[in-house]
Amino acid sequence: MIKFTSTGNLENEIKGIIAAYNRLVLGIEKEALSGETGRAYGGIIRAGKGKLVESITREMILIAWQLLGGDPQRIEFSTKKVKVPIKRDYIEKIKDHEVKNYLLKNINKCYYSQKNDLHVYIDGKFVLAVECKSYTEDAMLKRVLVDFTLLKQVHPNLKFLLVQLESQLGGDYSIKLCNHPLGSFPTHTLLSYFDIELNIITLLKGERDVKRPIHKKEFFKPLTKESLESAIEVIKGLLADFVQTQRDFF
Repeated sequence: MIKFTSTGNLENEIKGIIAAYNRLVLGIEKEALSGETGRAYGGIIRAGKGKLVESITREMILIAWQLLGGDPQRIEFSTKKVKVPIKRDYIEKIKDHEVKNYLLKNINKCYYSQKNDLHVYIDGKFVLAVECKSYTEDAMLKRVLVDFTLLKQVHPNLKFLLVQLESQLGGDYSIKLCNHPLGSFPTHTLLSYFDIELNIITLLKGERDVKRPIHKKEFFKPLTKESLESAIEVIKGLLADFVQTQRDFF
C-alpha cells in the first residue's frame, strides 16, 4: 500500500498536471515551472510518458479526495493483485472425474490473479478500480469489462472507472468529455452484457485519429483546466460515500 500526504495548493496541482502533460507529450517547457507546480508535476514527470494517464488519474483522485475533506492518511493505492477464486459450480459440472477430483484436491490453488491500473483503498477497504488508457475503442473496452467483472466476484460493491486521454468509442465521448455524454450505440451494447456500472472519463476533445498523433505539434490537443475539473467532479462523486470517519464507515 502507498499512502499520500496533503496535496497542498490545489490550483497549483492542476497546473502541475497540465505542465507535465505538455512536457511529456510535446516537450513543451512552461515558464517558471520550478517550485510552482507542486507535487503533481514532479510525480507525473518521474513516472514518464508510459504512465502518463495513470499518473494524471492518481493525482486527480487525490485532489478529489482532498476537495471532499478526506483525510489523506485514509486513502491508499495498492499494487496487490486480487485473487479471484474458481467457481464451485464449474467444478461440479466437469464430467471428467479425474479432472474434477484434481481441482477439488487443489481448490486453494484454483484462482486467477487480477489487477487493474489503480486499486484505490480507503480505510483499508478496496473501493474503486480504475483502468487508464491513452485511448479506448470497443474491443479494448470489452477486455476492461471482463477484468472488472472478475474483480466484482470478490468485491461486489466495488466502483469502476475508465479514464482515457482520447476516445475512439464513437458517439459523443470525445465531445462532451465528462459532461454527461450520451455515449455510442456499440459501447452501450457491450455495457448491456456486463453487470458493471462503468464511469467513463475522457480528458481530450476530438475523436482519436491514428493518422493525427497528438505528440506531433500540428495535431497536439491541449489538456485544459476545465477538463480536469470536470473529471475531478466525477471522481468526487465516486468517493463521496467514503468521506465519513473510519468508525462510521464500517
